[in-house]
Amino acid sequence: MNITIRPESNNEYTITEDIIKEAFLYEEYSDKSEHLLVKKIRKSDAFIPQLSLVALTEEGNIIGHVLLSKIKIVDGNNEVDSLALAPVSVSPHYQKKGIGRQLIQAAIKKAKELGYRSVIVLGHKDYYPKFGFKQAHLWNIQAPFDVADEQFMALELTENGLKNVEGIVHYSKPFLE
Repeated sequence: MNITIRPESNNEYTITEDIIKEAFLYEEYSDKSEHLLVKKIRKSDAFIPQLSLVALTEEGNIIGHVLLSKIKIVDGNNEVDSLALAPVSVSPHYQKKGIGRQLIQAAIKKAKELGYRSVIVLGHKDYYPKFGFKQAHLWNIQAPFDVADEQFMALELTENGLKNVEGIVHYSKPFLE
């Protein structure tokens, strides 16, 4: 399927939120508030407009969205900037067609171009390793809450992007509200 991926524009926020809501409507492990998380992140210092991407059909309809936002990995007084991948959403009608994969790949590529060194994700243990994500505990990076090791993952965007980095992930305030 031919799609275009580009940064989301301000006038598309409502459409994107509707896509996110629709994408998570029947997800078992969702609290159905992902669209609200995106809305809050957009209003925070963690928001990076260039890393809020939408997928469009040939007709120009938005059918997917991915967001990378700022987080920190903290070990005592040491803080390292990183990114959180959350959420990635594809309209149910277009799921299982590789659109989520293309969105994630585009977001990772753009994050590299912007100079970021790593991405953290809490997600499906069989899906995210396809993009190079590995269990975060391999770098002694921990979630700030209880989660299975195989679901909490990290990706180095540059060679040795997580070398000498360890600690607890500190998500931005919108994740905690």
